[in-house]
Parts: sequence; C-alpha cells; structure tokens
Amino acid sequence: MKIEIWSDVMCPFCYIGKRHLEKALAELPFGKAITIDWKSYQLNPDYKNVDGENLYQYLSTNKGISIAQAQQMTQQVASMATEAGLDIDFERSIPANSFNAHRLIHFAASKGKQDSAEEQLFKAHFTNGKDIDNLEVLLEIAAVLGLDQQETKEVLEGNEFEEGVRYDIYESQQLGVRGVPFFVMDRKYALSGAQPVEAFKQALTQSYNEWQATQQKAPLKNLNEMTGNACDDNGCEI
Repeated sequence: MKIEIWSDVMCPFCYIGKRHLEKALAELPFGKAITIDWKSYQLNPDYKNVDGENLYQYLSTNKGISIAQAQQMTQQVASMATEAGLDIDFERSIPANSFNAHRLIHFAASKGKQDSAEEQLFKAHFTNGKDIDNLEVLLEIAAVLGLDQQETKEVLEGNEFEEGVRYDIYESQQLGVRGVPFFVMDRKYALSGAQPVEAFKQALTQSYNEWQATQQKAPLKNLNEMTGNACDDNGCEI
C-alpha cells in the first residue's frame, strides 16, 4: 500500500510527522509492506532570503508577531521534536526558499533515494543550520546520498524536475491540501498534521486492511458448461 506525503522541508511539523509515521510503521506487523512517496509543497513559494534573515525575524514578519513570541513558539515546537527523538536547533535554522531542495528530492527519487534525501534535507535545515537554497549545501547533501556530483550540479543549475515539483503542488491543490504535513493513504484516507504515533497506527491499520482485501483475488469460475478443445502438457486434443 502506498502513502503519499505532501511536505515542505522548511516545516518542522513535517519532520516530526515523518518520525511519528516511521515509529508507527515500525510497530505494525505490516509496516514493511508500506511504500512512501514524498510530494512537494511550498509554504512560502515567493520567499527569498536576501538579507541574512534569521528564523525569528522571518516568523515575526511572516506571522505578524514579536520576536519574543516567535522565540516562544519555536521553543514549544522544539520540545515536541525532542519528544519525537529529533534535535531541532531554531537558533541556527536559516529560512530559505525550498524549491531547489524539492528538485533535489525528485532527482534523488529517480535514483531510488527519495526518503533519504528528505531526511538529509530536514537534518541540514533544522539541526545543522544549513541554507538549503545554497547550491554547495545541496551538493554536500547529494554527496552524502551517494549521488553523482557532476550530474547533480547539472540538474540543479538547469531546470530539470521543475515540472515535477509544480505538479505535486498542483495535485495538492486538487486534493484540497491547505497545510503540511498531509498524509494520503491509498488515495482513500487522509491525515493532516504531525499526528501522534497511535493515531497513525489506527489510520494505517484501517487503510491497510481495506487495501489488502482488494488484493485478494476470487477463484475463477468456469462459465463453460462443456469443456472445449484445448492443449495441455500432453499435447492437443482434436
């Protein structure tokens, strides 16, 4: 069964939601039968960090709150991340446009390394304080993933996978996605936000059981009243 996840690597709840989902899958007997397809989403597609803006300044401007309120908000999120086993350092986090990061994820997906790319970009942004809109940073991540450096550079300096990113965003609009993370299970059920592990387990169990029922084939019924001419391992009967 497939789970599609609309996510932005600038979103801390997407990182937390990823870890909660992984824990849920690890605790379910059918977890290894689940495939995950990450879908691109941009929370602020027009953003460009040109003045070295830090996260608190970004949140203050974007949400119309004070720096102190932004710091308090991120402390609460950081606590949630710690409970999920993640190390998020908002002091070092650099706001960035995520479009090229999403292109790197699409490129990595073409090499069978989509989930690893998602993880490494989250880690770079939230833990290591890297600018994920910087070409050199993206090339560093590609190296960690084992992707060819020259090929990655050509992809990122060109326009490959742009349409793939835009189509993911278009598809999210068609599905009515208004925020991320957004989890779609077998195109039948959806969960929004960084849900608790137990909520994921319940939703996954229901979705998987229904999906599995559709995979079970009924025995064939022979509609012929009489057997017609046929061939078998012993030859053909005339």
